[in-house]
Amino acid sequence: MSTSAPAHRWKFVRIGGLDQVALTTAADLLALDQLDQKLWVALSCPVKGLELDEKTLALIDTDDDGRIRVPELLAAVKWAAARLVDPGVLLRGDDDLPLAAIDTSAPDGKVLHSSARQILTNLGRRDATAISVAGAADTAKIFGANPLNGDGVIPAEATEEPAVQALIKDIVACVGGTVDRTGAVGVTAEKIAAFFVELAAYAAWVEKSSRKEIAVLGDQTDAACAALKAVRVKVEDYFARTRLASFDGRALAALNRSETEYLALAATDMSISAKEIAGFPLARIEAARPLPLFEGVNPAWAGALATLRAKAVAPVLGADRTTLTADEWQVLNVTFAAYETWLDGKAGSTVEKLGLPRVKEILAGSGRAALAELVAQDKALEPEFKAISDVERLARYHRDLRTLLHNFVNFTDFYSPNRDAVFQAGTLFLDSRSTELCLRVEGPNPLAAMSKTYIAYCACTRAGAPTMNIAACITQGDSDYLFVGRRGVFYDRQGRDWDAVITSIVDQPISIRQAFWSPYKKFLRMIEEQIAKRAAAADAAASGQLASAAEKAANADKAKPEPKKLDLALITGIGVAIGSIGTFLATVFAKFVDVPGWQIPLILVGLMLVISLPSMLIAALKLRQRTLGPILESSGWAVNGRVRLNIPFGAMLTELAHLPPGAQRSLEDPYEDKEAARQQRQAGLLFFLLLLVATAVLIRWDHGRRGHYFWQPAPAPAAVAPAQG
Repeated sequence: MSTSAPAHRWKFVRIGGLDQVALTTAADLLALDQLDQKLWVALSCPVKGLELDEKTLALIDTDDDGRIRVPELLAAVKWAAARLVDPGVLLRGDDDLPLAAIDTSAPDGKVLHSSARQILTNLGRRDATAISVAGAADTAKIFGANPLNGDGVIPAEATEEPAVQALIKDIVACVGGTVDRTGAVGVTAEKIAAFFVELAAYAAWVEKSSRKEIAVLGDQTDAACAALKAVRVKVEDYFARTRLASFDGRALAALNRSETEYLALAATDMSISAKEIAGFPLARIEAARPLPLFEGVNPAWAGALATLRAKAVAPVLGADRTTLTADEWQVLNVTFAAYETWLDGKAGSTVEKLGLPRVKEILAGSGRAALAELVAQDKALEPEFKAISDVERLARYHRDLRTLLHNFVNFTDFYSPNRDAVFQAGTLFLDSRSTELCLRVEGPNPLAAMSKTYIAYCACTRAGAPTMNIAACITQGDSDYLFVGRRGVFYDRQGRDWDAVITSIVDQPISIRQAFWSPYKKFLRMIEEQIAKRAAAADAAASGQLASAAEKAANADKAKPEPKKLDLALITGIGVAIGSIGTFLATVFAKFVDVPGWQIPLILVGLMLVISLPSMLIAALKLRQRTLGPILESSGWAVNGRVRLNIPFGAMLTELAHLPPGAQRSLEDPYEDKEAARQQRQAGLLFFLLLLVATAVLIRWDHGRRGHYFWQPAPAPAAVAPAQG
């Protein structure tokens, strides 16, 4: 009977209302593949835009899709744990990898340890006991001592033979080179093979040109063919026009350019090679007229026609030819047709720049065999130098896996007061507050509104750097002075300052306090808006009345206007309205005076709660639902857990401006409006005195009505004497 191994005993901690697995031991790491993915806080994250070395993330992203998923993270943990004595060191996140931490009992670990020693030796740190990521990644120093470093690239420095060095440079010049680990440019086996294929194709193609049926004029064939092709379109045009003139003589005027075209051309600054002249026919069009090669030709084409006669017409048709018929033109085309076909089938054009002698020299030499030997030597070094690359990989995992795990499996870095999460880009200072929950984004995303969080999208600019967009989550204070166009300063994680300006806002409740005062602020804003509208309307009306009065004064008749009659109905209506208002106020006052004095403050508090409670209730519900997930998902994350932003945590993420402890504060403002301040103090004092008097009157009135003060017990009713019989 077989017994299965006991399941790993996990420990969970509750942070921010979210149960998160604790990763504290090597056993936790080794059993991570057994943890139900429903308990992971995130299931994938982007490679770019995080405050973590992108080279490390690229190593983990084995399928190069720009995202890290659970299987890739598990594979990275497994790879690193298999090469360490204690996998628990991955949870420390130390910068330097101690050589003693590498497990030399395993073959892979033994090779890694030896390679790490070799790296330190190449760096001039033979006695060092630890290696850093920067040292392991310094390929220029690590591989610079040996041009052959197992990367499959053969630079010219890999050999001391001048002929082979020249051959490598020729290959790079013709088919391109590849940059090796040290930054030098060299050739690969694929580039070498492609180069020699091109050489063979070019040599074979050139060899065909020696055939008599192709090179009809020997070495002069190419020049003759070039001269023929240079004028082919214009010659075909000329003979087409002469055939059309032979068909109908009435077409001659249209086939030759009109006099008006010549007059327009003559009115300009003309040159022999002008485009307008080159567009005219090669010669005057007449029925069945041969093409002249000297006299009466278009001056823009005289040189090309002379070259045609010297290079092609004279060798093929005779040196005495001064004209060319349509049939003779066809003979010329047929004569060079095979050569043109050969030209169109050119092969090995990438190596043509070397010239045929150099091509034949390379093909006949032993350079290819020498390169094959260098490639074989480099291939033999591949395992050794791959191990050197694995040292950098292990050093990166040793430094960065802890951070990635605590921002992927759980979000303890985000909830930690001493660490920042990898998605936190920096701190935004704006409107007398600072917010640390700032994420890099491409731009506003509708999905982020589902977070129930107040978000200010900002465009951040800095000299010499591309514009960066951030989503700043405001979790404390109010939004009275947050608006599009408001400016602030953003400090990234490297301490660099950026100019930040709000580009858009996702409006959500920020705090209960803001929600309490929100109805009153809205009411005051409404009054201010109405007053502004009425004032503007009154100003416009007054201006109109003044203009109308001025116009009437200018055109008034001397006769006095008839006096207006008194509208009794209007007066009666006003009286009724005033009476109704008075009745209402009297009723309210009568009910108010019946209330005990001690209940009046409670009534006022109750009225305030009636006004503010709905707004506070809505804000409380939204603040309870506030979560980080939708904001991260709009940036490419797949968040599995509900990462809540409750009120205490939100207060930690956004800090309001406070005077430092022990600071001295002077209330003497040299620019204070003294008269306004005095009036305010007097008004405050008067209000306080009136409040005291009103309170005393109410208490006295209540005493007279009750026969006792409200804080005293009511007197016992007097006994009634029995009636005498």
